[in-house]
Amino acid sequence: MRRIFIWISGFLLFNLGLALFVVFSGVQTTSAHWSSASRAPLGVAPDPLSERQAIIQVYSARAFSWRGYFGVHSWISIKDRDAAHFTTYEVTGWRVRYGGKAVSSSSRAPDSRWFGSAPRLIAELHGGEAEAAIPRLLKTIRGYQFDDRYTVWPGPNSNTFIAHLGRVVPELRLDLPPTAVGKDFLQSGLWDKAPSGTGYQLSVLGLFGLLVAWEEGIELNLFGLTYGIDVKDFSLKLPMVGRVEFPSTST
Repeated sequence: MRRIFIWISGFLLFNLGLALFVVFSGVQTTSAHWSSASRAPLGVAPDPLSERQAIIQVYSARAFSWRGYFGVHSWISIKDRDAAHFTTYEVTGWRVRYGGKAVSSSSRAPDSRWFGSAPRLIAELHGGEAEAAIPRLLKTIRGYQFDDRYTVWPGPNSNTFIAHLGRVVPELRLDLPPTAVGKDFLQSGLWDKAPSGTGYQLSVLGLFGLLVAWEEGIELNLFGLTYGIDVKDFSLKLPMVGRVEFPSTST
C-alpha cells in the first residue's frame, strides 16, 4: 500500500508540475472575452482563388479559456477542385447544449485563430490525393455517430471527431498532438486503427488505453491524458505541455 501511495503521489505531483509550467509559461491566456478574441487568419493557408487544386488541411489550436491549459480544439478544412472557398468542419459543445448538432460547417478560413489562439497545421493533402479522399470524408462527416453528444473530457469532442476522420483517410497520416484530449474516445468501441492509420490502439471510453503506431509512436492514455514517446520524430509527448522535441544530433 505504501508503494502504491508513493506512485500515486508521484503521478499527481508530476502532473501538477506540468500544469504549473503551462500556466506560467504564457502558452495560454484566459484574459480575453470570447466576443473580442481574435478569429483572424494567419495568412498561411492557400488562397482558394489562386490555388485551384483540391486541398484538405487539419489544424489544432489551444482551446478557449481555462480549457486551453489542458487541451486543444481541432478542425478540418476542405476545398474541392476549382472551389472558390474552403469549408471548415468542426465539433463544438455549445451547439449540442442548445439542442443542435455537434458538427458544424462554415466558410471560416482554415488558418483562422481559435478565439485568440494561433492554429498549427498538423496534416494536409493536395491534388489528386485530396480529391479522392474528399467523398470519403464528407460521407463520414454526415454519418458521425456522436453528432448529438459532446463532453469536454474524456470525449466525444472536437478531437474525437478529427481522430475518427483520420482513421477514414489514412493518407493524412494524422498525428494529433498529445494535448488533443478526446482523440482516444473510439467510435468503434475498444479497439481501432490509430488516427494516422499506421498502427492500432486500445481504449476504454477514452480514459485508459495504449496506442502503438509508426507515425504517433507509443502513447499511454491515463485518465484521458497522453504520455508517450515518438521514436520517428525523437520527441516526448506530455499532457498539457504537448510535444517536447529533443535536439537533433545529426550534422
